[in-house]
This record gives sequence, C-alpha cells and structure tokens, in this order.
Amino acid sequence: MALDSINVSKDLPLGKLQQEVHEWISKHGVRYFNELTNMAQLTEEVGEVARIIARRYGEQSEKESDKAKDLGEELSDVLFVVLCLANQTGTDLQAAFDKKMNVKRERDHDRHHANQKLK
Repeated sequence: MALDSINVSKDLPLGKLQQEVHEWISKHGVRYFNELTNMAQLTEEVGEVARIIARRYGEQSEKESDKAKDLGEELSDVLFVVLCLANQTGTDLQAAFDKKMNVKRERDHDRHHANQKLK
C-alpha cells in the first residue's frame, strides 16, 4: 500500500508519524502484517503498558525484572501499531484526532467541570 493512496495530513504531526512508519515498513518491514495480526499485536502491547502501570503506579508489587521496563518504550510500541493500523486502513489519524478533540472541547468542557468526583 502506498501512503500516497490515502489522504493523510503529512505536514502535521500525526501525518508525519504515519509517513515515517510507512517508510520504515516499505524499507525494512517488507509489508504490513494483516489487520488482525496488528490488532493482536496492539492488544499485546497494551497489556505490557498495563503491566507497568499496575505494578509501578497501582497496588501490585513490582518484580525486580519489571523495574527496568521503560513505560515510554512500551507506549511507543502501542503508537507504532496504531500507526500501522491507520495506514493500512486508510485512516488519517491527524484528521480523526482533530475531530475528536473538537468534540471533547465542545461536549466535555462543562461536563468535567461539573463532575463532583473530580473536585
């Protein structure tokens, strides 16, 4: 798949990331894994993030072998797979993110300020 065949905002941050991932896949990765494989990989990577969060910030004890794990690296693994899925499904993440943020700004501003649980 050529990233040129989808309309991504290549001059904006997420579009640049989508382009970078596509170039890496094209040069080093041979091809994208299929969508189901990438979905399974995404689930696996999110699980690794959850393990760090649960043990480092939650109530579970952190094993010595877990202390060296880098949360940023694991979050980047999640982002990489999300970018792959966006590329292979023709999703412009920048446009989708911008749309979502507009919804959140309009719908959620007052809702969260009025939420007594957040006070």
